Amino acid sequence: MNHKITNSQNISKNCLVCGIDNDFGLKTRFYETDNNELIAVFKPMAEHQSYPNVTHGGISAALLDEVIGRAIMMTADSNTFGVTIELKVRYKRPVPTATELKAIARITRDNGRIFEGTGELYLPNGEVAVEAEGRYMKRRLDQITDTEFVDNEWFVPQEELPREISL
Repeated sequence: MNHKITNSQNISKNCLVCGIDNDFGLKTRFYETDNNELIAVFKPMAEHQSYPNVTHGGISAALLDEVIGRAIMMTADSNTFGVTIELKVRYKRPVPTATELKAIARITRDNGRIFEGTGELYLPNGEVAVEAEGRYMKRRLDQITDTEFVDNEWFVPQEELPREISL
């Protein structure tokens, strides 16, 4: 399925999931779609494995936690995050390392301060490898970090925005 991309989201320098300066990070990019879903594109490395050539389940959970928690930025603003209250993960298939992967998430319920969402991590052949659902509390960046982070480490990637992403 093709998804039309409308925007990309900010990333940071040291985050495990999106940090560009984190040598062991996933360096994930996040793209908003025209139907209010958020797509994450990333490539796990050998350092992210559990069994040979298989991404550790905790890495898959962290990625889905991030993409679901960030989905609220599409309806709030780029400085509003979801802080995890609860995350339920279902592992269906092994997730390879050294392979570009994609995940997609959406908000399923928004009660003001608390919201819920779901997400799936896809294999290159289109099969769902991991599913997650979670509950999050909305928090602005200034409630969880300092101005220095926002000014020096939170930025839009300087890459060309893809027109479409296929899952």
